[in-house]
Amino acid sequence: MSKLSRKNFLRNSALGFAGLTMAPFGSKANSSFTQLEQKKWKERFSANDHIRIGAIGMGIIAHYNVPTALMVPGVELVAVADAFDSRLTHAKEVYGDHLFTTRDYREILSRDDIDAVIISTPDHWHATMAIDALAAGKHVICEKPMVQKIEEGLAVVEAHRQSDRVFQVGSQFGSDIIFHKAAELYQSGAIGKLNQIVAQYNRNSSLGAWQYTIPDFANPNNLDWDAFLGNAPQRPFDPTRFFRWRNYDDYGTGVPGDLFVHLFTGIHTVINSMGPKMVSGFGGINSWYDGRDAEDLVCGQYQYPETDAHPEFTCVLQSNLADGGGSGTRFLFIGDEGSLEIEPGSAVRLNRVPRSEPSIDQLVNGYNSVFTFAEADQKRVEEQLKSEEQNNVNIQKDMEQSQEFRAPNGYDMRVDHYVHFFDSIRNGAPLVQDPSFGFRAAAPSLLTNISLNENRVLNWDPENMRMVS
Repeated sequence: MSKLSRKNFLRNSALGFAGLTMAPFGSKANSSFTQLEQKKWKERFSANDHIRIGAIGMGIIAHYNVPTALMVPGVELVAVADAFDSRLTHAKEVYGDHLFTTRDYREILSRDDIDAVIISTPDHWHATMAIDALAAGKHVICEKPMVQKIEEGLAVVEAHRQSDRVFQVGSQFGSDIIFHKAAELYQSGAIGKLNQIVAQYNRNSSLGAWQYTIPDFANPNNLDWDAFLGNAPQRPFDPTRFFRWRNYDDYGTGVPGDLFVHLFTGIHTVINSMGPKMVSGFGGINSWYDGRDAEDLVCGQYQYPETDAHPEFTCVLQSNLADGGGSGTRFLFIGDEGSLEIEPGSAVRLNRVPRSEPSIDQLVNGYNSVFTFAEADQKRVEEQLKSEEQNNVNIQKDMEQSQEFRAPNGYDMRVDHYVHFFDSIRNGAPLVQDPSFGFRAAAPSLLTNISLNENRVLNWDPENMRMVS
């Protein structure tokens, strides 16, 4: 396998990239439906049990993360950091004039009244800020991907190991009750032996393609360009790079780091996997010609090794930022006895269609090789099929019933993710996505970019989280 060529590696998938088309939910008439129960979590938290948080980065994703964190009783926002003054002003407008604001995230880490930080910054800052926060004794929830570069991953894992703080990576699929129900179904043997996973995360909007608004009033006086750049290559002030940082390899991780990491998180949650052993990436800039480095369409193929949790299988991922068909985000876990189709935050569907067996009808209509036998042998086979066919029909009827499990109305997986984070801080609950899990979701995403750029298949050791030559 280590010598498998790029061309033959593609052929190793039964469906290939053509297998990414999935039927919409509700396409099968013969179905049963169950609504999953919303978790009761508020009683586990007291409004008097204060956790004071600081937010590092106040861009788009922070305006999802911070309000969600504040939904948990007892959580209080104390301070925020951002390189753009307008965002700091807006934070006071939303959360109050008492809020401490700064351009320098280290001022937040130095405060004794902050217990935990939410890191919602460009990717190139994640590892540095996370390690600094742990060293300062803060609990950390860090946006995905956990790191921008492969070589940063083990350093973050080690920094967490040496600390006594909670560290959770911010990909909410890992807390989604839909994925946890899918894991229950998978572990029960509902789809038989897993052989392939196909997943997609598609968009078709300018904002979805990272063309965020660039204010004409941004300038070096109200935007700390050096604080944004950090260890990234030095460049003259450029507001386009600041506000559309995901478009550039200096600061972001492209489609794989933004979207594939969610797909890997969901996959690894369902099957309890540590990741693939082989990675191959393909893609290009096909629609958004705005000077970006990052591809707007990426496909990846991955070979997973056999482990105690799952057999060897092939995985195909795809993301298109100009998907005019509106196919959205879906997962398909394929086994030899069924499949699980997942729409994150919404539903998981179990479909089971038995493998076709020889039948009398096939024999009569010449679709069975038996017609090439001598007549006496044909009759002998016909009698054998008659005795087996009714049993096969009964098995088929039992298996064709599909089951769909739906999330409650208004369900928000992001809330569950923050509940898990604060439950770990307050009550010692098991971490949903510790740094090892986060790196194992980030690494194959980052390797996809490397494979694409270098035009080669990469080998990875998912257990030890290292490149293999």
